[in-house]
Amino acid sequence: MNKKPDTAPKILIGFDFGMKRIGVAIGQTITQTARPLDTIQSKEGEPNWDAITHLIKKWLPDALVVGIPLNMDGTDQAITHHARAFANKLHDRFKLPVYEMDERLTTKDARERLFIQGGYKALQGGQVDRVAAQLILQNWFAEKLK
Repeated sequence: MNKKPDTAPKILIGFDFGMKRIGVAIGQTITQTARPLDTIQSKEGEPNWDAITHLIKKWLPDALVVGIPLNMDGTDQAITHHARAFANKLHDRFKLPVYEMDERLTTKDARERLFIQGGYKALQGGQVDRVAAQLILQNWFAEKLK
């Protein structure tokens, strides 16, 4: 699994891993922007691989970015291992570069943004997970493509 990009990919898919839901966003390096794409159901950390395969085939990304949940002090938390295992499985299945990105506070930020846009109703239906994936991808662009 790659830690740093050798060359800047053109299209990336970002994931906000969760044990019940995985937020997905799509982005590209020309404008270094991302947008929410989908929310994929997961059972006890095992994602719907058919849904992920469909997205990979549809968008043909050059690389993938997975948000890695860490404690505020940078140490691992209970879900960190599961997110890294998910990143490894993505790499093994799709043979694409997979980059890890610190995702601290992205879910909190996503909730705040959505609430401002539409109140409590905007927080339903997996929107938070998709927006968190968007923020993970945008943070990756900001950090890795300076």
